Amino acid sequence: MKLVGLSGSLTPLSKTYITLAEALKFAGNYDETIQTELINLRDYEIQFCDGRDPAAYEGDTKKVIDQIVDADALLFGSPIYRGSISGVLKNVFDVIPNDSLRGKVVGFVATGGTYHHYLAIEHQLKPLAGYFKAHVVPGNVYAHNEHFENKQLVDEGIRSRLQELVISVVQLTASTQGIATGAREPIIPRQSLAQS
Repeated sequence: MKLVGLSGSLTPLSKTYITLAEALKFAGNYDETIQTELINLRDYEIQFCDGRDPAAYEGDTKKVIDQIVDADALLFGSPIYRGSISGVLKNVFDVIPNDSLRGKVVGFVATGGTYHHYLAIEHQLKPLAGYFKAHVVPGNVYAHNEHFENKQLVDEGIRSRLQELVISVVQLTASTQGIATGAREPIIPRQSLAQS
């Protein structure tokens, strides 16, 4: 099983990145046959979505698309800005193919300064997963400034919840194997006016 974590923060050594790295470490400890990969969007130059077919992207954008498509399960992480996910993460959701998450299990992690925006997972991320026909593990994780010290996640409650999240993602992936996907959505062609 290949479990990919995607950190949607451009901040150096962000809380989001630290939290996802911790989660992927738990995955390796739980089952050493799991291949983990952490995509830090800070390290990639992702093109802005312009409506073209996802197969037409090149460079870093193509690399990230391919890593998401090749994953068996994913953990998406985002800082919360103004009550919403980061623009760079939203752009990734805009460029990936419509079927790239279909039937896959996803878990969500969000970080912020306080508990003020912890419901952003419910209002911002879960609807995106529904659009992509992904299975969302209940009980996602939100961490804020008080859970960190010296660029490390130190709160044992958050660490425990991350471990539960990862185990749930792994177990649900093993049981669904990408087959329970629901009804197909209508085919929506992707073409920008510039390509006409």
